[in-house]
Amino acid sequence: MNRILLADDHSVVRYGLRTALSELEETEVVAEVGSGAELFRALAKYRPDCLLVDVTMPDFEPIAAIREIRAQYPDMRILVVSAYDDDVYVQGLLSVGVDGYHLKDQPLSDLRLAVQRVMAGERWLSPPLLDRLLSKSNQQPSVPMLTERQRQILKLLYLGYDNQNIANQMGISVKTVENHLTRLYRRLGVLSRLEAVRYVHDNPLILETAPVSQAKLQEYTIEMPVKSQIAVLIVDDNGRYRQQLSQMIANISPIVVVYEAQNVRQALTISEQVQPKLAFIDVLLGNENGIQCTSLLKKRSPQTRIILISAYPDREFHRSGLEHGASAFIDKRDLDAITIRQILADIAY
Repeated sequence: MNRILLADDHSVVRYGLRTALSELEETEVVAEVGSGAELFRALAKYRPDCLLVDVTMPDFEPIAAIREIRAQYPDMRILVVSAYDDDVYVQGLLSVGVDGYHLKDQPLSDLRLAVQRVMAGERWLSPPLLDRLLSKSNQQPSVPMLTERQRQILKLLYLGYDNQNIANQMGISVKTVENHLTRLYRRLGVLSRLEAVRYVHDNPLILETAPVSQAKLQEYTIEMPVKSQIAVLIVDDNGRYRQQLSQMIANISPIVVVYEAQNVRQALTISEQVQPKLAFIDVLLGNENGIQCTSLLKKRSPQTRIILISAYPDREFHRSGLEHGASAFIDKRDLDAITIRQILADIAY
């Protein structure tokens, strides 16, 4: 019997993992925990054969903790189950001893296969991660050469400008922009605007002769036509994600002032002080409920437009969130620069 310990700070996620694993023969979930402190106590108590762990839990420093766990339990298999697919993050965890890295948005059948593989002594990477890592290892170091006009258009496209705004900015017609984009997509080997944005994100050299720094990106940022500063509130219990989203918003419009909260109490305190015009709220806030946070914040700050976000899109979350005052529900994977710029433009006046 393979004895498994589940470690994730969201009870609904643990339920989903436990349900998926219930279909595996000779497999038993012996315990569930929701924080780093609980995890170390449970490991000592249950001595599981396999640990399924989300490394973004409270009181849990991923690299140091995994290194310590691996040293204390050298024979235990460790499978990370996470919503984050950052290559550096994945490679760092693999380097300190995890046996596999599984993405939460993959099918449950893949999760069961991942557990079977690591329990058999093999390593596991979710197919999208494996494909990307193999692709990068085979990439040529050079990037396509673009004309100055193509680079200018690509910079504006990367910042979320539509064809009309690109045309206005560059003093050319929309038809000319469309012709440039057709040739640009062919040059980059992409098929759409979104793929072009992702190409720039993965290949910053394409915009100039040196990697594009955050300071340099600010030079390319054109202020939106707003009357005053916009206060934006981000409510998410994952500090790393809050910082990433804050930086993305700052790159799009430096006149936006971003406030961060990790729980409902902090969110309500900030909303009373600044009356944000826009709020991004994660549906899952540790042991708290982002939909309840939406309802409370809307009562205290009725003018705030609330966007619910989640790495686990669910129809019930969507329905309930809109009923409690949210304006929209967005999958975190779809919350890119283009989407954020459109949201900011909608509320600018």
